[in-house]
Amino acid sequence: MTVSSLVASLDRIGQVQSHLSGAVVVLLGIVAVGAVLPGLWVITHHLTVIAHEGAHATFGSAIGGTVAGIRLLRTAEGATAVRGTGALGGFFTSLVGYLGPSVFGIGAAALIRYGHIVAVLWVALGGLLSVLVMLRRSFGIVTVTVSVLLLFLVAGFAAVGLQVATAYVIAWFLLVSGLRRIMEIRGMTSGDGDALRRMTKIPHRFWHGFWLTGTVAGLLLGAILLV
Repeated sequence: MTVSSLVASLDRIGQVQSHLSGAVVVLLGIVAVGAVLPGLWVITHHLTVIAHEGAHATFGSAIGGTVAGIRLLRTAEGATAVRGTGALGGFFTSLVGYLGPSVFGIGAAALIRYGHIVAVLWVALGGLLSVLVMLRRSFGIVTVTVSVLLLFLVAGFAAVGLQVATAYVIAWFLLVSGLRRIMEIRGMTSGDGDALRRMTKIPHRFWHGFWLTGTVAGLLLGAILLV
């Protein structure tokens, strides 16, 4: 780990990298699927929750709200307090959470599609740092800090081949885990679903169906971009 290797990695942000072969891309997709299977999901679920709460914070800020704080719990649950969005803004802020991992995954896949593959790592790192700044004291300080450190080591000092492979895995994981989380809450209530039910009187099962449709569509679109 040297300053020169970090500078070289930073230079790659604006550069175009070569795509991996279709077979390797599919293999990395299978790796991402493995990461959301029951054995590993206990750990990787925390990463999906970071993306979920990050989506609340990103959208709330984008429409002029103020993020009062993010909490990420040991139980892989989270909460984001956004103020000043109004009733309509609050509705959409609640709506986007479960779509967040899929939307971020599509964004990563689009960057990869256009050859800015290493840039995915730095964008993800910037997002994690933003979440870290907004975190209240909670278990998320551990999960986000560890994620930041590991991603910085890869983005800043790893060989370009590993950086490219990691970017693909991040994109695949966001797409797959978004769907995995929606499937997990099937038949259950959720904080976002309850908030939307209170605002609209529309039952939770409708919102679950909406999120399921969105995450399936996101996975298909992301897969097209990646492969």
